[in-house]
Parts: sequence; C-alpha cells; structure tokens
Amino acid sequence: MEGFLTGLKAIIDALGATVLLPIIIFIIAAVMGAKPGRAFRAAVTIGIAFIGINLVIGLMWGSLTEVGQAIVSNLGIQRDVMDMGWPSAAAIAFGSPVGLWVIPIAIFVNIVFLALRLTKTVNIDVWNYWHFAFLGSLVLAATNNLVYGLIAAAIAAALALFLGDWTAKAVQSFYGTPGISIPHLTSAPGVPFAIVTNWIVDRIPGLKDVEADPETIRKNWGVMGEPVILGLIIGIVLGILAFYNAGDATTVITKVLKTGMNLAAVMLLLPRMVQILMEGLIPVSEAAREFMQKRAAGREIYIGLDSAILVGHPAAISSSLLLVPIAILLSIILPGNRVILFADLAVIPFVVALFAPLMRGNIVRMVIAGTLELAVGFYIATGLADFFTATARSANFAIPENAVRITSIADGFLWPGFLFTKLTEWLNVGGLVVLAVLLAAAMFFYLKNPQEWEVAAGAPASK
Repeated sequence: MEGFLTGLKAIIDALGATVLLPIIIFIIAAVMGAKPGRAFRAAVTIGIAFIGINLVIGLMWGSLTEVGQAIVSNLGIQRDVMDMGWPSAAAIAFGSPVGLWVIPIAIFVNIVFLALRLTKTVNIDVWNYWHFAFLGSLVLAATNNLVYGLIAAAIAAALALFLGDWTAKAVQSFYGTPGISIPHLTSAPGVPFAIVTNWIVDRIPGLKDVEADPETIRKNWGVMGEPVILGLIIGIVLGILAFYNAGDATTVITKVLKTGMNLAAVMLLLPRMVQILMEGLIPVSEAAREFMQKRAAGREIYIGLDSAILVGHPAAISSSLLLVPIAILLSIILPGNRVILFADLAVIPFVVALFAPLMRGNIVRMVIAGTLELAVGFYIATGLADFFTATARSANFAIPENAVRITSIADGFLWPGFLFTKLTEWLNVGGLVVLAVLLAAAMFFYLKNPQEWEVAAGAPASK
C-alpha cells in the first residue's frame, strides 16, 4: 500500500496541476454526461488557462519578490524567521509522512461528506491537498504521533469543504463562476477577518461611506482609474521604494519602469486568463447541473477549485499590491515579530481574494482587512516557526544556511495552522476532539440556516 501511495504521489508531483486538473475535469465531465468531444475541449481549455494564470502569477511573483527583497535590504531588517514561500511549504507537506497518505484521506472525507449530504463540494483541486498535509504535519511535529497528524489532515479536508460551501454563493455571484466553490485553505480562512472588518468599518462615520470598488474608481478617476494604469502607478511607486539606490540613474529608471510595466501587464493579462478558464468551466458546470437534476432531484453540486481563478479580479490585484509595502512596514513596527518577508509577497492576492465578495470589491476595505489578517499572521508565524522548521527538517527540506527558522505567508500566517497546532500541543488527542467538535458545530449551524450564513459571507440576499 505504501509503495502504491508513493508511486501515486510521484505521478501527481510529475504531472503538476496544469496536467492533472484537465484529466480530472475530463473524467468528471464525461461521467456526468457531457459529450466526449465537449468534455475534452473543456478540459484542455482549463489546462491552458491554468498555464496562462501560472505564467502571469510567475511574472508577478518575480517582480514582487525582487521588490520585497530590495525594500527589506534598504531598511536593513534583521529577523530570525525567514519567509520561504508557499512552494517550499508544499514541498515540505508532500515530503512529510502525512503527505504520503493525504490524497486518499481527502478523497475519502469528500466521498463520505457527499454521501451524508454534509457538503455540496467535489474538491478536484488535488494539488492543493498539500494544505491538509501541511496542517497534519504541524500536528505531527507538535505531538510526535503520526495517527494524530493523519486525523488532523482529515479534519483539515473537512474544514476546506465547509469553507468552500459557505463562500460558494458569494463567489458565484461576485465573480460570475456558476457551480464553483473555493475549498482553498490559503483564501477561505480570510473570510472571518473580512466579516470583522466590515462590522468595524460600518461603525466609523465617513469611512463607512467610502466607495472604492474598481468600477467607481474608474468612473471617478477616468483613465487614471483603469486597472492597467493603477497597476502601472502602483508598480512605479513600489519600484521607487525598492530601487532608488540600485545604481546610476539609468539603472534606477529602468528597474522602476520595468516593475511598473510588469504589474500593469499582470492587471491586464490575469483577468484575460481567468476568462479563458471560465470558457472551459461552463460546459462542466452545465453537465454537473443536468446530472444532478436527473439523478438527485436537482441537488446542487459545486466543483471545488483553486482560488487562482479569483485573483484576476482588479480589486484582488490592486489591494494585494497596496498590501506589499504595508506588509513590510508591519514586519518592522510590530513588537515581538520575528519574521522577515521574502518569497511569499506574491501570495497576498490569494489571501485577499475572498474578501472581494463580502466587501463588493471595495479596495479600501480589502486593504484594511488584509492589514488586520497580516498583522495577526506575523504573530501566528512567529509562534509556529519552531513547528514549521521541525516539519521541514523531518521532510529533509534543505533549509538555507542563513535561516535559523522558516515560515511562509501561505499556511504559516493563517489561523488554521495555529488552531490545529496549539490545541494538539496543549491537549494532545483532546485537541483533535475539540477541533472536530468546533467544525461539527459550525457545520450544524450552517446547515440549519445556510442562507443566513451565506449572506454573512457576501452572497446576495434572496428576494
């Protein structure tokens, strides 16, 4: 069995999301009754779209990483916990003992929840099962018990399904993605921060009336409010902060303008890639809807996908770019913080993507919520750094020589990691029981009145 799982994991690692996802999409669409030709075209289109999204995100990643490192260098920040980025966290998760078992565990949990009608989401985002493995690995590091780590991974998979269901209507309405949910544990944990931020802002005179969604900004600012121009301006400002001392005037100007153009390109190209993705998803969602109408009395089923399909919205990109210097400033001024940011600044769009439906794309509110989540995240990352580093060592991950401890914004900064790790560290198996009870209670109250919960997460109220 272990040999089979090792081989399965190796195949998934080799194929990657851009090949594996189209294969899964084709199988699901064909099983649900889509014509083979249409299912095949949809699957290939989705794969192409994800390749395009990854290329554009790679451009953003490179630009923001260079900017972040330059700003940190300019400020002379010294910390003993280094941000290694989500690819490192994913490699650690899949390389851990929990990572070997996480795929069958997550699939089993999904099947059971579907059979018991506890979820509507079919989570086909297999590559991002690494989040479940990572949380399980942190629990393994806290308890030194593999069984507890595997149980934690199962609870994490269930948590993702719950969060995906809870936010699905908001995602579908705001982003125009029918039949889609986002059981992604980089984005979904941000929803409570958005709810709290909205509650606070709605009680502040003046601020509560500020309209700052991309459409309003475009209407009030004209060409200067166009997403591409905003990306250019934000990129130039970031470039100046990063490269003002990078050399002679020609070098500085070149670096600043390249940063501006790269981020302007991201603002234009990322939404176009998402449009291609939606072209491929429509036949799949239609087939799923028809399948359920014929065989399950119209029961709704969501296709669970990576939040990469959301980050192309101008509100998500704009707010995340504004949060880059804020995140670096927070790393300087927060007392007790020991984290220095490097590789994961480009993951901020994923962190804020699910703020948009709840805040109707209001960039000011999204920046406030993002600042709150990141501020809390620095302390979470500082508190989890020992477990993160221990997990990396157990997975034989090569930690840089100049890094005492490591973390990442994805998972290392987010509350599920803190909750899972600390509860099991303090209560051992009792912590797992508490986690299961908390999740069961949340699911009970959600299923008792789903519409109220969905409206709270940004879904439009039914008329």
